Amino acid sequence: MDFLFRILSKPGLNFLYFVADYLLFPLIYHIIRYRRKIVIKNLRNAFPNLNANEYRQLEKKIYHQFCNVFAEIIYSYRITISELKERVHFTGVEKLVELNLKYKSSIIMLGHMGCWEWMCSIHHHVKDQGITECSVYRKQKNESVNRLMEKLREKVGGICADKNKILRTIISRRKENLITIYGMVADQKPSPNNMHFWTTFLNQPTAFLDGSDILARKFDYPVFYFYITSPKRGYYNVDTILLSENSKDAAEYEIVSKYSKILEKNILEQPQLWLWTHNRWKWTPNDVPENTRTNLKD
Repeated sequence: MDFLFRILSKPGLNFLYFVADYLLFPLIYHIIRYRRKIVIKNLRNAFPNLNANEYRQLEKKIYHQFCNVFAEIIYSYRITISELKERVHFTGVEKLVELNLKYKSSIIMLGHMGCWEWMCSIHHHVKDQGITECSVYRKQKNESVNRLMEKLREKVGGICADKNKILRTIISRRKENLITIYGMVADQKPSPNNMHFWTTFLNQPTAFLDGSDILARKFDYPVFYFYITSPKRGYYNVDTILLSENSKDAAEYEIVSKYSKILEKNILEQPQLWLWTHNRWKWTPNDVPENTRTNLKD
């Protein structure tokens, strides 16, 4: 797998975009029809007022971006730090640094927007202040794939931590006084037994992972959101928005509630940037045990 990425990334990003446009997109969209039923179902629920042509145009934009992300992740094998800084422009970094130094760490929540893997590059904007970015991820079952993803993330950013060991990681780094930004992509579908927080999101009842909320309140870490937009292909603007500073005083689910609202706003601004292929709404509140969830939150 490492060898394959090394070879594929060698010709450069423009070549990978060419492959994405003329090979990968037709293969995934027209031939394999990868999860197209899920995507169109999600779009119809989220945007009930679009006509058939508008659905089709948006669907195509989503799959083109899906292929772009493949190209950009492969190119991560060779991308330089200087090019990353050109392609991913962060604002609000000063406040991020200020509160990390004050509270000795923080949490960043983001969604599967744009090339989320490149967001690890915030590390290179804060490391001179003694701050390390830590990407919290779900370990892959395939060891070679897992090693490659860790390598790519650590190349564009700081370090990686298995989400199942994140509590241990935070405690260990606190003991060593290591100031850390914990980056958490928090828009995945929770398992049925972990669907505690529900809200109306993109016009439908939606469960959200609440781990970031729990950790922020437990350790009193400020929480930020990466608001990601794309001015043109291969370039991303990331606005660092504060969701919670005095997290220990936040009410239960207050932080994840704020996250769900700003993520929705982010998606509605450029819907093609989000990963619509997830079967995000596989379950409804009626599909999970009542004692494992709160009432539906607005």
